[in-house]
Amino acid sequence: MNSIKIKSKFMKTTKLIRGTLFAAVLAVFALVGCEKLDTYSIEAPSDLHSRIDSIAAAKASVDTGDTTYINIATAIVGAEDYSSAWMTAFSDYLTIPPNERLVLEFVNHNGGSENNWNNWNLAVANVADRDAENYAEYFVLRSDAYGWGNEDFDLGLVSQNYPDTDGDEDIWNDFRATMDGAYVTLEIDHSVSGYAFVTATAVGTNGTELVMTYQQPVPATEDIVAFLISDASYFEMQKAYLIPSKVTAVEDVNPTSIAIEGTPEFVEIGNEDFWGNATATVTYADGSSEQVDTADISFSVIPDMTTLGEKTVIASYNKTKQGEYTDAVSNLYTFEVTNSVSSLEITTMPDIATYYFYSSDPIIFNPQGMVVTATYSDGTTGVLGNGTLQFSEIQPAAGAQDAVISYTGATNTVITTVPLTLVEGIGQVGATDFSTAWWTEFSDDYNVPSGQSKTLTMYCYSNNINAWHSPATILRKADMTEYAVVRIDNFGWGDGYGTATATNDWNFDTLASNISGSKVVITVTNNGDDTADIRYDVTFANGEEHFQQYDGITVDSTDLNCALVIEGAYIVIVE
Repeated sequence: MNSIKIKSKFMKTTKLIRGTLFAAVLAVFALVGCEKLDTYSIEAPSDLHSRIDSIAAAKASVDTGDTTYINIATAIVGAEDYSSAWMTAFSDYLTIPPNERLVLEFVNHNGGSENNWNNWNLAVANVADRDAENYAEYFVLRSDAYGWGNEDFDLGLVSQNYPDTDGDEDIWNDFRATMDGAYVTLEIDHSVSGYAFVTATAVGTNGTELVMTYQQPVPATEDIVAFLISDASYFEMQKAYLIPSKVTAVEDVNPTSIAIEGTPEFVEIGNEDFWGNATATVTYADGSSEQVDTADISFSVIPDMTTLGEKTVIASYNKTKQGEYTDAVSNLYTFEVTNSVSSLEITTMPDIATYYFYSSDPIIFNPQGMVVTATYSDGTTGVLGNGTLQFSEIQPAAGAQDAVISYTGATNTVITTVPLTLVEGIGQVGATDFSTAWWTEFSDDYNVPSGQSKTLTMYCYSNNINAWHSPATILRKADMTEYAVVRIDNFGWGDGYGTATATNDWNFDTLASNISGSKVVITVTNNGDDTADIRYDVTFANGEEHFQQYDGITVDSTDLNCALVIEGAYIVIVE
C-alpha cells in the first residue's frame, strides 16, 4: 500500500548498518530496563474492565510525575458508519519532543470487516502539516504488523504475539474479531538514541491481549509527530499524554563524512547563489545518516562569482548527532561560472512529446530526456540542466500546442518552446497534479465473465517518486468483497493472493523514475476454474518494454469484477 509518500530526507542506512544499530539499541535497553512482552492470555469477557484497569495501573506505576496530559480535539477519528477512505480521516497531530514518550489510549472499531487493515494505523512524520512542502513520513505502521516508510523501514523489525485462538491455523480472523471494540494503548517512545520505539497493546472484548512492537531510526534532537489514520474504521479517543522516555541516556557520536548532491553545474555570472537546490547528507560514527539543514552548512572557500571559469566550493558540517559542536567534516564540489544566456534551443526532445488527457485541469510538463542548449552572450554554447529551467503547464486541448521553457538569469529571462501533441482519452482516474491519496479514487468496475478476459489500455502519468505511484488492479465480487489487489511492481495482498505466482522483467532501480508517460495495458483473465490472471504490459516513454504477471489468483469465476485504483499519479484510459 501506500506509501509513503517519500523516501526519507533524514535517514539513509544500509541493512547491515541497521542490524548493527538495532543490536546497539537493544544493549541500551538492557541497561535502562525493558519490559518483556507477556505471552497472550484469554480471560472471560467479564474480566475485561479489570484487565484494562490493571494495564492503566501498571503504566501509572512507572509515571515519574512528569506526565503532561494533552487535550484531545478530535474525539472520534473516522466516520462511525465505516465510510472513511484511506488517508481521509486523521486524529490530532501530536508532537513528541526528544526524550519523551507519547501514550495514546483509544477504543478501536472495525465493524466486523474482513480486511486486516480496517483498524488503527499510525503515522510518524517530521512536521504536523501534511500539506507542508517539507512534510515527510518516517513510517506508517498498521495494527496488523504491516507497514512502510523511508529507507530505514524494516518490516522484519515488527514483532507481534497474535494468537490462533480458534485453532484453525489462521491468526488473522481472530485478530480482526479481537480488534473490533478493543481498548488500545499505543506508546511511541522518541528516544535520544535516535530511535522511535512503538509498543501497541490491545485488549479485546473477548479478553485477548495483543501486543505488537516496532522500532526505527528518527532524528535524535528534532521533534517528531504522530497521528492515527482510519481506514473504513473509527476510534474513540480516550487519553493522550507525554511521559519521559524509557531510554534516558545515550552516547553522542561525531560526524565522519558529508555527501553533497544536486549542486548546480553552471551558474550565470552575477548570480551569487552557488548552492542552488543542493542537499547535504552527513554520516555519523555509528553508521547512521541524515540530511542536514542547509543553514548548518558552512563554506570555508567562497568562490568569486564575478569572473568566468570553473569554481570550487568547500562545504563543512560541525555538529554531533545530538547537535553539539565538534570537529568539522568537509567535502567539495565544482561548477562553471558562465556568461549570461542570450538564447535557448531544444536540441533533444523530451521522452514524452504526446500527452493524453481527459479532465479540464492543466497538465504538468515532464522534461525527462530533454536537452536544452544555451547560447551565451559571447557566442559560446553549453547544455543547461533541466533543474535550472522553468516549465509552463500544458493546457488540456486536443491537437498541437507548445510548452514554454524559460531560464531566469541574473539580468534577464530567456524562453523557448517545445512542440507537443495532445490526445483526448475516454476516462481518467486520479488528479492531474498527482495529489490523489491511496484508496480514494477508482475506475469503474468491469465484469470479467468466466472463461473471458478484460483488457484496459491507458497512459500513466506519475510523480515518479515510488513504483507504486501507478495503477493497481482490484479483483472483487459484485458486492465489493475483494479477492486481491495487485500493483505494477510485483506486490499484492488479499485472501486470493496467497495462491498467486508473480513474475516480471523489471529493473527495479529504474522502474519508479520511468513510469510517467508509460503506456500500460492491463489484461484480467477469468480462467473459469476459480482462478484469475493479471498481466501488465508496460511501454516506457523512452520505448523500453516490460511486463508484470500474476497467475493463479483465487476467485469465484461466477462473480468476478476488476477495477483500478491510483496513488500519487493519474491514468488516462484510451480503450
